[in-house]
Amino acid sequence: MNIAFVFPGQGSQWVGMGRDLYKSFPEVKLLFDEASEILDYNVAKLCFEGPKEELNKTHITQPCLLTASIAAYQTLRMKGITPSIVAGHSLGEYSALVAAESITFKDALIIASLRGRLMQEAVPEGQGAMAAILGLERSKLEALCAETRGYVAPANYNCPGQIVISGEKEAVSEACKKALAAGAMKAIPLAVSVPSHSLMMKEAAEDFEPHLKDIEIKTPVIDFINNADARLITEPDEIRESLIRQLYCPVLWEDSVRLMAKTTNVFIEVGPSRVLAGLIKRIVKEAVLHNVESTETLNKTLENLSN
Repeated sequence: MNIAFVFPGQGSQWVGMGRDLYKSFPEVKLLFDEASEILDYNVAKLCFEGPKEELNKTHITQPCLLTASIAAYQTLRMKGITPSIVAGHSLGEYSALVAAESITFKDALIIASLRGRLMQEAVPEGQGAMAAILGLERSKLEALCAETRGYVAPANYNCPGQIVISGEKEAVSEACKKALAAGAMKAIPLAVSVPSHSLMMKEAAEDFEPHLKDIEIKTPVIDFINNADARLITEPDEIRESLIRQLYCPVLWEDSVRLMAKTTNVFIEVGPSRVLAGLIKRIVKEAVLHNVESTETLNKTLENLSN
């Protein structure tokens, strides 16, 4: 059976993520212990106990979420379930590359932590913003952003009728008002200070590039779809360049899912929450969706796949 594995990005984290798998599988405990040793703080304690404010700090969220996602992936592999194709939403792209054996877990942790720190430091607090625009088509929102004073642009093409915009705080606020006037159902400001996947992250990308050159990237052993172009890429240098562009280019998630759906309609969201499952269902109506983030969801997924 062809199965697509999708890995969540920042925003899917929650206090308690990974705890059940940690208690149930010695291999998962070893994974969390390895992460703590690499990052020099207690990853398990932060994931399981928080506090939420600490877990939600970008440079903490990213490696912790990656660890929880790879823990879920590890349990699926132990049960003999492997993907035919992988993709991840924003940060989730690193989890996908670990699953595809393109980047080691250790290197992904180090680079995710650095990525989060550089993103946080790139724009002073209060200058950037993001908002989710619901119910407006792509072309209309793109034109609306282009004519707004200041800088604002689409950052995540999540699914039909849901596009996240990113940029300067005042420009994002103005674009939200214009979107509502143009017929959008909702314009929801997001609780983030980092204007991700916008040109305001270009400096962070430039600072990130030399560090990424130190990381060994191999040809994926599983088909991998990137965020920046929504296409299959295999060459290590192309993956490296894509990860740099991903910081300041929009996440083409809807396009990525449509490409995966050409080979399978079975998707497993591997990691905390079910954010991606909701988006995928709106992109591919006939999609068969599963998620794994606990022993209960693992067992349910295994049962459903065997039927």
